Amino acid sequence: MAGEPQRGEARYGPAPEESAGRRGLAPFQWLILSLLAAGLGAGAWLQPGRTGALTIVVIGAGFLLVAGWRILLTALSAAPAPSPPDPSVWPRYTVLAALYQEAEVVPLLVARLARIDYPADRLQGLLILEGHDHDTIRAALAAPRPPWLELFILPPGAPQTKPRALNHALERATGELLTVYDAEDEPDPGQLRVAAARFASDPDGRLACLQAPLRIRPPAAEGGDPFLDRQFAAEYAALFETALPGFARLGLPFPLGGTSNHFRTAALKAVGGWDAWNVTEDADLGFRLWSRRWRLGVIDRPTWETPPGGIEHWLPQRVRWQKGYMQTWGVHTRRPWRLGLRGGAALTLTVGAGLASAALHGPSLAWIFAAALVAATAGLSPATPFLSLAVLGLGAAAAWLACAIGARRAGIPYGVRDMLAAPAYWSLLSLAFVHAAWRLVREPFTWDKTRHRADAPVAAVEPQAVLDETPPQRLSAAHVAAPEPVA
Repeated sequence: MAGEPQRGEARYGPAPEESAGRRGLAPFQWLILSLLAAGLGAGAWLQPGRTGALTIVVIGAGFLLVAGWRILLTALSAAPAPSPPDPSVWPRYTVLAALYQEAEVVPLLVARLARIDYPADRLQGLLILEGHDHDTIRAALAAPRPPWLELFILPPGAPQTKPRALNHALERATGELLTVYDAEDEPDPGQLRVAAARFASDPDGRLACLQAPLRIRPPAAEGGDPFLDRQFAAEYAALFETALPGFARLGLPFPLGGTSNHFRTAALKAVGGWDAWNVTEDADLGFRLWSRRWRLGVIDRPTWETPPGGIEHWLPQRVRWQKGYMQTWGVHTRRPWRLGLRGGAALTLTVGAGLASAALHGPSLAWIFAAALVAATAGLSPATPFLSLAVLGLGAAAAWLACAIGARRAGIPYGVRDMLAAPAYWSLLSLAFVHAAWRLVREPFTWDKTRHRADAPVAAVEPQAVLDETPPQRLSAAHVAAPEPVA
């Protein structure tokens, strides 16, 4: 935490040098870029042919390393995590859900949270709402809520982002443990019990966060895109069912998902909470916890979500993710020695490799298509450099393997047609990358809101006990944070 918060600002937040809110390059980053530019410039001047060939070899070798690493993670993720016994006393748990323009799905979210299987007297729940979002507030008031789930109205302030909202709610959190859910989430009812047991069995108390797998189900509402939805679901499966469990088994940090992460509240407060200026605050937080010598892990009780929908919804969401990855990479390479060798390698193999892959997927496939077309037109055999073929073959195989195994574990379909269609989906990531780079310059802190739609009837998941026991819904000092004027 840096200094005293201004009126309307949250008490928690990382130090300025650890925040995406500080723009520009740090001295170390200027030094590395200057050395790279000088080296490449001198090589291009003195030995242009060799410099170009060496650059291609280095890039190709890097992608081969990433592909091999993905295969290793997939293999390591098969080992099941031990199931610890239940704690003698269940710790108090805080459940947070930051909502904005979510009137359509609030009743469904409240009904799903009411199904959480955890002692009610040990639960605190906050639906975090913006004061000017009247439709969502009305919907939240009208939804039958369990007694432990309250409304929390944010004071006005900037930036208007999810991490800022979570930081305000963190000040009110009373639980020893804390979890975050999104508006469209359907968490496994036993997720909190599994996480609490894992934290209780932690031998040294340095386990800071447990990530639950996020799984994508087909949307019930109209507006979906079969191609994007299936590829998005497979991508999630590869990440949450194979990659993150592999990182956890190796004891390495990883970018957290934006929801269903379970924290030790003391650890979260010790690192300053979330970065309100980072549009993928979850990815940043995983590495910031590691830099303070905390550990991350995973659990197997999932949270189900719906895909974003058509390209008009998918692209803004993916642009925000890519922009946030750029912010996270920039923040943690200011002083990379804070992560150590293993943490720096994990950052490079997740955030760095993800950005590089997104940048090169589209141009690489376009180059392959153009080379084949030109060769066919001229009646020649296309050039087939061994390194390029190895990168293409092993990279695709690693991605297909992770998606196929992840999809099987998640219980979602992934067949040959999905594998053949995957390169087209990967190419769309390059479109998102270019857009994200432009937005990082022009609008670095703008949060592209993803629209969520109701995907099930509320009556199908509302327990009658909640309807019978919920007290009258009204705003009171116990339920709301009074707005404060911004200084």
